[in-house]
Amino acid sequence: MFLLLFYDYVKEKQEERKKRSKEEKEKEKEEKAEIKEKYGYAIIDGHREAVGNFTVEPPGLFLGRGDHPKAGMVKARIYPEQVTLNLGEKATVPPCPVEGHNWGEIVHNHEVTWVASWRENINNQNKYVLFSAQSSVRGKSDRSKFETARRLKKFVKKIRKDYESSLKEKDDFLCQRATAMWVIDHLALRVGNDKGKDQADTVGCCSLRKEHVKLHKPRSIEFDFLGKDSMRYHNTVEVPEVIFKNFQRFHKGKKKGEQLFDKLNPAQLNAHLQTLMKGLTAKVFRTYNASQTMQQELLKLSVEESKKMSVEERILFFNRSSVQVAVLCNHQRSVSKTHSVQMEKLDKQIEDTKTLIKEMKDHLARLKAGKTPKERGKDENGEDLKAFSTNPDTVQKRIDALEDKIRKILIKKEEKDNLKEVSTSTSKVNYIDPRVSLAWCIKHDVPIQKIFSKTMRTKFAWAIHDVQANNNYEF
Repeated sequence: MFLLLFYDYVKEKQEERKKRSKEEKEKEKEEKAEIKEKYGYAIIDGHREAVGNFTVEPPGLFLGRGDHPKAGMVKARIYPEQVTLNLGEKATVPPCPVEGHNWGEIVHNHEVTWVASWRENINNQNKYVLFSAQSSVRGKSDRSKFETARRLKKFVKKIRKDYESSLKEKDDFLCQRATAMWVIDHLALRVGNDKGKDQADTVGCCSLRKEHVKLHKPRSIEFDFLGKDSMRYHNTVEVPEVIFKNFQRFHKGKKKGEQLFDKLNPAQLNAHLQTLMKGLTAKVFRTYNASQTMQQELLKLSVEESKKMSVEERILFFNRSSVQVAVLCNHQRSVSKTHSVQMEKLDKQIEDTKTLIKEMKDHLARLKAGKTPKERGKDENGEDLKAFSTNPDTVQKRIDALEDKIRKILIKKEEKDNLKEVSTSTSKVNYIDPRVSLAWCIKHDVPIQKIFSKTMRTKFAWAIHDVQANNNYEF
């Protein structure tokens, strides 16, 4: 009964918000702008930088992702006394916005990039107020990340030789470490940290259990598990014989629920990677492989071929390349409920345009034969359809424009279908070196704004600067 009353209350409030006047909406917009101006920026070394999430999440029900064991728990309200501020020694402490309360602690930590922190009650984890993705602080961090991945290119042959030499080791730890490195390198799996009973059952390479891997002779391995954000990873791959035999070895004698890499943990794996290259972790392989895959895919289009293509066709080629990276990184998404409706609308546009082209071609033929043009009749609303031009050249130009319109709709349709089950934005923002895409845009005369949104162009201002200085950038 209580839940029904609460549901009705929420719906009533939603309806009230929808019915607000234009003046009320404008006032709320102004109030939000004032709050952002006051709390949404920080001064670092004399420069004003945008802060990302400067508001604390309100109390409510915790949902989590996937089948989270803590779904339904109540997220407690965060009070100022629970918040730690990270300021400069000479900085003025901002006044607490909640009357009768004070900040919990003021620290001066120059080794971190957060400006406020608190601990939430669901998973007992720290939450942070970080700088905006468009800030120079995050820009420097992004550039450093991609430069580390780029540096891996110089070491990757040596690293592969290192783990390949240990794939036949009798020592279980060395064999598992080498096999895990092969999997992370070739399949772009996350390393996989151990999870507690109060966390969602998501896994990565090191935490794979017997039930997550099926072996199909002669040498195919089927992976089926929930990865980050409870997204299913289901992939059957043909592997070298030594890898297949190693998985047989790791399977042997184990029961459901037992880890395959039971002698190895992520810390040990990353510690070994650090000895092979400074700054190298398992995560760097995903960035390296995503960027390298994107570059190899984009290189498949020559400048000569692209000159014969329209801008829309070049963008479609770019998006197809992005899909390959999204598949590699397992960036899936559910098919939109409106996908089929959108496709039907595009089909309708194509059919209507084809009908119009046929009418116009018949009309053009009559003009050329010196015959009187036919009446066009009425549209679906009973209105008289506009008569075609009696100038043959004008009619031909209109036919050419309509045929070009169909080509563009077909490209849009193919693009929507290609992207219906994958999310290319995640890899574009986090894993693909943006300089690879930007250099390709310049090389193939594709406007950058067609590939990167305004937000992303701001975020990757450093990358645009790099590519402008070096048009022939290679990862």
